[in-house]
Parts: sequence; structure tokens; C-alpha cells
Amino acid sequence: MTPVRALVARAFATLMLGALVCLFPARAQTQPASPLAPPASAYSSAVAYEWFYLVSQLIQQTPGNSPPVAARTLGYLGLTLYESVVPGMPGHQSLAGQLNELSSLPWAQPDEPLHWPTVANASMAMMTRMMFSNASAENKGRIDLLERSLPLKYPDDFDPSTVTADITNRSETFGKLMAMAIMTWARTDGGHEAWGPLRRTRANYVPPSGPGSWSATPSKYLPPLLSWWGEVRPFVLKSAQDCVPPPHPPFAEEADSTFFRAAKEVFDISNAATQEQRQFALYWADDPAKTPTPAGHWSYIANDLVRAQKADLGRAAATHALLNMAMSDAFVAGWAAKYRYNLIRPVTYIQLFIDSNWVTPLFTTPNFPEYPSGHSVQSSAAAGVLEQQFGKDLKFVDNTHNDRGWGPRTFPSFSAAANEASLSRMYAGIHFRFGSEGGQTQGRCVADKVLALRLKP
Repeated sequence: MTPVRALVARAFATLMLGALVCLFPARAQTQPASPLAPPASAYSSAVAYEWFYLVSQLIQQTPGNSPPVAARTLGYLGLTLYESVVPGMPGHQSLAGQLNELSSLPWAQPDEPLHWPTVANASMAMMTRMMFSNASAENKGRIDLLERSLPLKYPDDFDPSTVTADITNRSETFGKLMAMAIMTWARTDGGHEAWGPLRRTRANYVPPSGPGSWSATPSKYLPPLLSWWGEVRPFVLKSAQDCVPPPHPPFAEEADSTFFRAAKEVFDISNAATQEQRQFALYWADDPAKTPTPAGHWSYIANDLVRAQKADLGRAAATHALLNMAMSDAFVAGWAAKYRYNLIRPVTYIQLFIDSNWVTPLFTTPNFPEYPSGHSVQSSAAAGVLEQQFGKDLKFVDNTHNDRGWGPRTFPSFSAAANEASLSRMYAGIHFRFGSEGGQTQGRCVADKVLALRLKP
């Protein structure tokens, strides 16, 4: 986005947010839930589960949902869910005032009771429609159908004997206004509609040249993906520079150098990979258009855990907000580092200095620089948040890829899963070990920043 367009967009967002908060009092502090209505903790996480389950499919089936874009979408949906129900979470507060350039959001009137599942259903439906505005007609119909069907599917949460028409209408209005307010803010982050008009206004990225520099990789030699994504406004990080990976080993061609040995390790593994290593690489590939992407994979895990542990609506909202914002910020920070270091990929290095006939063994190298590994950054960020939410040593089952014949799989902890996801990129031949390890360091930093948010005063 050009500086002029960015200024205009932010001015428009300010006006829109002002109009919205005039309809409901602005808020940045804790407000007690209405004594006239049960709190969000009185309801199950069913609404949250159903919407994030559908979103995992929409990410896979909607054009343009590359991994950074999908993570951003999940981040805004998680925040929308939390902000919609936090007025019904006694002792909790809005994140307005803590997130970048988000000073206030609508707040509910304490003397007018709201029904929190209805609020959440309305806000998630509207935000999902806006985030997937280019979805197919069939999938737009699925969004409409889910919104209509949830009150019928979960009568315990949507008890018609207690939820009057007046409460329903007021709750739906509040949920929609919240989604509109957050989307107004989202449109100013520089990443909105990355698959469409905004991308076409940007100049083509010309990667720097020189020894060790990234260049387009075989077999398709695609142009670099979202080279400007590191400039997208994060949710929590003040900038992408808040969390950076450690420096990678200096580029070198000599056989006794650290860099050469790292490339030789990738080459040797590709020639003698175990069946287990190949399975890890394929399991964590999480390719766009075929899967929910890496962020969608971890969101799926969290969604299953929320349901398995019978979490209430408030806890589900907090979990989805923290997890998905962390993964979105991880992609912003990771992408900024990728295009700052602009490091050569293993396939290029190996073909130049080890074996000119070598190709990646399982799938094509992605079209962006090597360092750090994006999977490693976001997986470590996700694991850090989930450890805080569910415990460091929780044994869990991952059902994300059951329909593809790759699961279910059981992991002893979130860190074990994140480590496997990170190393899987080396097993696939598309990252050096130091790219995976540097990404893990960066991801843990992102998790720490997000977990420093104050959900309670």
C-alpha cells in the first residue's frame, strides 16, 4: 500500500470506528457482565468449535490463502470471537488499547442483557463472510447455513425458553457491529485482500544478487511470494523487529565450512531418509489449497482440544484469540526476516556446489528465501501459547489430516509436535537445520510477546 493510500485508509478506519462506538459505548477497560444475563462461561464452546472447523475448510478451498494470509485471517477471527464475548467474561478486559492502532471497540450496555452464543454466532458469521469474500457460491452458502443451524443444533446453548426475540435481536446486532469494527481496523494493516487489488499496486520485488542470495528455485521458478508481508501491521509485536532470529552461519562454499556442512546434511538425508522422516515431512507439509495451511493445522489442534476438554465459550474465545494472533505475528516477523536475510535455498546451493542433478525428494521448494523456516517460527509460537493454555506436558491427539489418511497422530507435548514440524522441513530438503532452529527461537519470542497481553486487569 502506498503511503497516501495507507493514510487515506487509516483516516477512513478512524471515522468508521468512531461511528461504530457511538452506537455502543467505547471501551478499553473491564466492565462487569450484566447481572441480568448468564456469563459466557455458562455456555459450551460449540459455537467457537463449529465456526473454526468451517474456517479450516474455507482456508483450503478459497483462492489466495497462502500461509501468511491464512494466519492473518485466523488472527482476526480469533480476536473477533474474544471481543464479542469478553463483556460476558467477568474479570476480563478487551484487548483494545493493547493491540497496535486499536484504541477502542464497542461495548455492551450493562442494563441490556445479551445472549453470548448468539453474539458469537453473529460476529463469526459476519467476519467469516468478510474474510472469505472471494469464496465460492457454495461455500458462501455454507456460511449462511451454519449461522442459521447452530441455534437448532445446540438447544442447550440456545434455549428458546430464556432467549427472547428482543435478546436475540440485540445480541445479533452487537455481534455484527463488533465484526464490522474489527474489520474496519483490519483493512488498515497493509495485508487486506493480499490475493487481489492490493497486490497489483505493488512494484515487483527484485531480489538482491550476490553470493548466498536467494533466487527462484526449480522446478517452476515462481516469483517470490508476498515479499512485502513483513511490513504488515502485527497484532501484538510493535514491529517485525521485536522478534528476530539469531544470525545464520556465514555463507561459504568451502567444504570445511559450517554452511557447506549444513547443506551436505540436507543432501545426505535426502539420499538415505528413513520412512519415518519422509512421513514427518509429508505430514507437516500443510500445502495451501490442499490443507488448512500450517496455521490452520495448529488451529485445528486447538479447536479439538477446546472441545475435548469441554471448555466454556469464554475460555475457547481466549484460546483462539491468543493462538491465532501469535501465529499471524509469527508470519509477519518470519517473512520480514526472510526477505532481510534473502538466503539461498538448499536446492540451489546443493546443485551449485555438491550435485548438479540433485532435486528435493518429496515436493517443490516454496518460492521465498530460506532463513528462517516459516513452519518453525509459527509452530514454536503456537506451541508456546498452547502450553500456557493447556499445560506443557499435555499428551494430545492431532486429527487434522485424518481425511487425508495421515492420522490420527498422538504427541507427548506441544513442543514435541513443534520440533517435529520444524525438522520436517529439513527432511523434505527445503531448509537447512539452522533455518529450522533459528525459526524456533524467533517463534518462542513471538509467543512470549503475545502471552504478555493482559486479558485480565
